Amino acid sequence: MINRIRDIRLQKGLTLADVAKACDPQTTAQTIGRLETGMRNLSLVWMNRIAAALQVEPETLLRSEGNEPARMVASLGARGAEPLRKPIEAVLPSDLAADVPWLVLAVEAAHGEYRAGDQIWLRQHAPEEAARLMHRDVLAPLPGGRFAFGQLIAADEAGVTLLPPAGGADRIAVEQPAWLAVAEMLVRKL
Repeated sequence: MINRIRDIRLQKGLTLADVAKACDPQTTAQTIGRLETGMRNLSLVWMNRIAAALQVEPETLLRSEGNEPARMVASLGARGAEPLRKPIEAVLPSDLAADVPWLVLAVEAAHGEYRAGDQIWLRQHAPEEAARLMHRDVLAPLPGGRFAFGQLIAADEAGVTLLPPAGGADRIAVEQPAWLAVAEMLVRKL
């Protein structure tokens, strides 16, 4: 098995010291470095501690040697595509943030900026969090197993109001939704 601690840490933008400090109990950056490089044995206890510090599931820290992973090899900046100093394994966003499950909205017909074939990946939140989700695209459950989707434009104790992405569409009032799921990622085939 190959350990992916370094790849996950780098994709989350964390230093060795950040991970060491986030461990419970705290450890040293040197210990995390040794675990990353295999100079120290990655026990089940260490897997659980590091996974909690990185906010991922413990099994995400490992992959089998037979599976060739996708690799990040370059970055696109102001000067164009430039190679990374060292390629890193690309870790799926769903593995990087395992604290709340993802919901996915499949787009079958174009609506506003969304195209047919897009997938909108959303994270579920409590309705009480509506104020901080303002002006973001959200999915809200409706009675009868239906849903409403659009930009959250108003929220109060009675419910929320959404503005659908399609131009000219009427606002949708959702009374006391059980939850709200905010759009966090768009997956689009090119």
